[in-house]
Amino acid sequence: MDQHIILIAFLLTLFAGLSTGIGGLLALLAKHTNTNFLSLSLGLSAGVMLYVSFMEMMPIALSSLSDGYGEKQGTLYMIISFFGGMLLITLIDFLVPKSSNPHEIHSVEEMNQTTTINKRLQHTGFITALSIAIHNFPEGIATFMSSLGSMDVAIPIAAAIAIHNIPEGIAVAVPIYHATNSRQKALWLSLLSGLAEPIGALVAYLFLMSFWTPITHGIIMAAVAGIMVFISLDELLPSAEKYGKHHLSIIGVVSGMAIMALSLYLFV
Repeated sequence: MDQHIILIAFLLTLFAGLSTGIGGLLALLAKHTNTNFLSLSLGLSAGVMLYVSFMEMMPIALSSLSDGYGEKQGTLYMIISFFGGMLLITLIDFLVPKSSNPHEIHSVEEMNQTTTINKRLQHTGFITALSIAIHNFPEGIATFMSSLGSMDVAIPIAAAIAIHNIPEGIAVAVPIYHATNSRQKALWLSLLSGLAEPIGALVAYLFLMSFWTPITHGIIMAAVAGIMVFISLDELLPSAEKYGKHHLSIIGVVSGMAIMALSLYLFV
């Protein structure tokens, strides 16, 4: 495969991962949380991911697998791969301690509360950062592998995951700042939690690229679609609901789907 495409895929994954640092920076600099904007943005990310998964990645996977195994068997392998991706991200969820949910809602107003150094808060911050890193690993694989197919699909996916990572950066920065009173530590740890995504991309490159065939491509596309649908339903939409009004999150979902549909139509 063209090394230029692989480099772009790495850069897109790095951009998506390091956007946790944007969340950390917002928590350190902003005075108030714009919950309506976050709700709309998270809904939009979910809409992009859902539309791309069902309208672009699944058809690509079906076409690749049908060419290799025939329509009936190819469809079966696509279904298995899709739910296999969901199973992978579900198992990762089970590995994360529920007491330190990485998607626990935090507001930047918390940064302005007067607190003393607290060992428990510091522990919570580190566990949250680790939990988010574990979650971000398969997201990095998903972003990287989708980037190898089409830039028209890859760029919106990277942007959607980047938006999704901003609240996660806030979730890391708030307890770390409370525990240490160090803005620098809070920012760096929020950045580091996102590095699991480019690491996921590197693992995908080292272990999946050597087996790259049209059939492998189909299986991975279907599995990545399953991962993205799970992320949308399990993380993005619940977070959007908690941050703002119900209708804003739904408007975001529909807008994300419409933007993605128009984008794919214009670049056919």
